[in-house]
Order: sequence, then C-alpha cells, then structure tokens
Amino acid sequence: MTKKHLALYGLKWNPFAPDVPVEALHITPPIHSFCWRVEQLAGEGGFALITGAPGTGKSVSLRILVERLGAQRDVAVGVLSRPQAAIHDFYRELGALFGVQLSPHNRWAGCKVLRERWQDHIDAALSRPVLIVDEAQEMVPKVLAELRLLASTRLDSHILLTVVLAGDGRLVERFRSEELLPLGSRIRVRMALERASPDELQECLKYALAKAGAPKLMTTELIATLADHAQGNVRALMNMAGELLSIAAEREARQIDEKLFLETYAEPTPAKAAAGRRR
Repeated sequence: MTKKHLALYGLKWNPFAPDVPVEALHITPPIHSFCWRVEQLAGEGGFALITGAPGTGKSVSLRILVERLGAQRDVAVGVLSRPQAAIHDFYRELGALFGVQLSPHNRWAGCKVLRERWQDHIDAALSRPVLIVDEAQEMVPKVLAELRLLASTRLDSHILLTVVLAGDGRLVERFRSEELLPLGSRIRVRMALERASPDELQECLKYALAKAGAPKLMTTELIATLADHAQGNVRALMNMAGELLSIAAEREARQIDEKLFLETYAEPTPAKAAAGRRR
C-alpha cells in the first residue's frame, strides 16, 4: 500500500503485510516459552525444533526468536537462506554466514575451520553460535546428517552450535527414518504449532491493528467473521484482511465492515451464477 493509503487510516504500516516490524507480531505464550528455552539452549548448544502446518506461524516464530537472540550480548545468529542446497553449497553458505573462507571440495578442512571459529566464539562470548533454518523439510538428508556431525566434537560431548529447525510434518517423519534418527534423538527443545482457535485469531488481528495505530479500522463483527473463515490459519487470516484493506483503500471507505467482506468473499447464489453463464 502507498503512504497515502496508510495515512487515510492512520496506519504506521500495513498490519497484514509479511514484513511488519517484529514489534507488531503477536507473541503467544507457547512462542514466548519456546524463545526463552532456546535462549537458554544457546549457552549449552544443541538442536531445537518448530513444527506445524503451513500458515500456523513457524516463520513468524523464527522472526521473533532472531530478534530476541539478537538483543542478547555477543550472540552470533546465522539464517540459512537455501535449505534445499546440496552439501557443497551448504558449506559455502555456512562459511559466508560465519565469516570463514571454505573450500567446499575439502569438507574435512571446512569442518575443521568452522569448528575452530565456533570454538573461538564460545571462548569469547560463553554462548554457542546459532543457526536458524526455515523450511527445513526441504533439506537433503545428507546435509542434515552433516549438520549433526558438525555441531559437536569430542565424541559428541562438546556442543559447538545451537541449531533451530522449522518445518512441516514431513520433517517430523524424516526424523523417524534410520538415517536421521540420530539427529531426531538430539532435539532438546520443541514447539508444535497447532491451528489457532477463532478467539486466538481475533486476538492476533486486534493486536496487529492496535500496533499499526488503527484499532478501530475493522468492526468487531468483521474481526469475528474473519477469524471464523480463516479456519485456524494465521496466514489465511492476514491474507483476507490485507485484501479487504486494499479494496477499502481503493473505495476510500472509512472503516472495513462485514458488508465489504460479503461483497468480496461471498459465493454467488445459484440464480446469479446461472445468470452470469447466460450472459
């Protein structure tokens, strides 16, 4: 949306866009608990896992976590951008994230240099570097297995890295395979995100509107209707709300109500549909 349209509603930003400030993200008790536990894990190292269906808030949880970790002194956080990469590109990105010049074709040397860099950080900061991986179900099994081996030394007794993996149900199934069972057994902190209730979705929507500076932008009835139609999916909720905001801005409507929702999303009656086909 343009600044002109945002100003029309007194909005500081579009509350339904994916790139809202972290301060505008609604932190539920499970997310707060998970972030706190990962913050403690960073002192010892190990694996953490977020799972959930698409749209339940995995990426949002990671954004909140990265913000909180970044606020801690001397915590180094790297976010993997290509989880689907083969092992050579995986090493290249690790080197870029942690400031190490690696030769992907010499994995032994790469592993040695990375471990030395992580150990230097531990000695200086008394915390483990943190690697964040979203959409981890896309990772090649060999890369996941390599990550497990990289993250520890001294016969698995000394942990060098904190790794946070986020993915859907396919990732959970992978950890049951013989190849990845050793990694699955090392996960120390878990959060399984469920579909939100209508009340939780309403709370999320109200929070987003209040943080953006326009708590009265939507009527109470519309907020309840959107929460019901989103069927527990936060992403679907925000997408519908964002589309209604765009339509309202086009019409320069002062408030978004159920009438606009029905005009936008209501299915045509059989009579109207038949008339449309005849035309």
